[in-house]
Amino acid sequence: MKIIVTGGAGFIGGNFVHHMVNKYPDYEIVNLDLLTYAGNLETLKPVEDRPNYQFVRGDIADRKFVFELFEKERPDMIVNFAAESHVDRSITDPEAFVRTNVMGTTTLLDACREYGIQRYHQVSTDEVYGDLPLDRPDLFFTEETPLHTSSPYSSSKAAADLFVLAYQRTYGLPVTISRCSNNYGPYHFPEKLIPLMISRALADGELPVYGDGANVRDWLHVSDHCGAIDLILHKGRVGEIYNVGGHNERTNLEVVKTILAALDKPESLIRFVKDRPGHDRRYAIDPTKIESELGWKPMYSFDTGIRQTIEWYLANESWWKHIISGEYSRYFEKMYGDRLE
Repeated sequence: MKIIVTGGAGFIGGNFVHHMVNKYPDYEIVNLDLLTYAGNLETLKPVEDRPNYQFVRGDIADRKFVFELFEKERPDMIVNFAAESHVDRSITDPEAFVRTNVMGTTTLLDACREYGIQRYHQVSTDEVYGDLPLDRPDLFFTEETPLHTSSPYSSSKAAADLFVLAYQRTYGLPVTISRCSNNYGPYHFPEKLIPLMISRALADGELPVYGDGANVRDWLHVSDHCGAIDLILHKGRVGEIYNVGGHNERTNLEVVKTILAALDKPESLIRFVKDRPGHDRRYAIDPTKIESELGWKPMYSFDTGIRQTIEWYLANESWWKHIISGEYSRYFEKMYGDRLE
C-alpha cells in the first residue's frame, strides 16, 4: 500500500505521518508538502530515516507537478491535509485560500481520476457548518447539518468538500470526508490558540484573547483524530462524511486559564483584544456516526490531553523556539539541499 499524505509537514498531517509510518511498516508513506510558513520538516525528524517514508516538496495546485508525481508513485490512497487553515490569514488574503484549498483539491481529484486510486480522503473542518448559539447546548453539528460558512477559510473548505462529493457522484471516484473539531497536541504551529498561549505564558508575555473569551470550541487531541482517519481509510464507506469530535467543549477563556494554572502563571497576563470579524461563537460535533459505524472513541479527555500537550511543549522548547525565531524554515535546505538536482 502506497499513500500520499499531502500537507504532511503541518500539524495534523505531520502527526498522521508519524501514526502511519509507525503503525504500518509495510506501507509506503509519501509526504507531499510545499513547506509554506506552517510546514516544518523538523516535525518529521523522528521518521525521516525510516525506509517506508519519503518527503517530496511540491504544490498541490501545480497540475503538471501533481500529475508527474502520480505517474511516478502510482499511489493507492491520497489523504489531503494540505490547506491554508488560519482564519485570520484568510480574512487578509482570501485568494491564497481559494488557490490551495479549492484548486489544489480539484487538481488532486483530477490526478486520481487519471491514474486510479482505492481511496481519496479529504480532511475538512467543522467550520463549514458555521456556528451554534451559546444558549443552546443541546445543539450539535451532524453530517446532515447544512453548510453555513462564516470566513473565507471555511468557505474554501466547504467548496473543496462539495467538489470531492461531486467527483464521487459524477465520476465514481472512491472518496470519503472527515470534518473535525479543533485539534491540539504536539507539533502545533505556535500561531494557534493553545501553543500560542503556552509559549507566551512561558515568556511571561501578555496572552491576547479575542472579545470576551466566551467562544466555545470542542477540542480533539490530534492522536485521536489520526486514529479516526486511519479507521475511515480502512473501514469507512465510500461517499460518506464522518464528523470527528472530542466531546470536550471549553470556552477560549477556560482554555487560557487552564494553561496558566498548569504553568503556575497569573491570570493578570490575560489581555482582551478586539474580536475577529465574523468570529463563530460555538462549535460542537456529534460523532455518533463514526462511533457507531466504525467503533471509534476518543482516548483523551481534555484535562488529560492538555496536560500531556503542555508537558510536550516544555520538553520540546527547541522545536517551537526554532519556529518563533524563523530557524525552522531553513531545515529543508540543511537536510535536502545537497540532494537537489
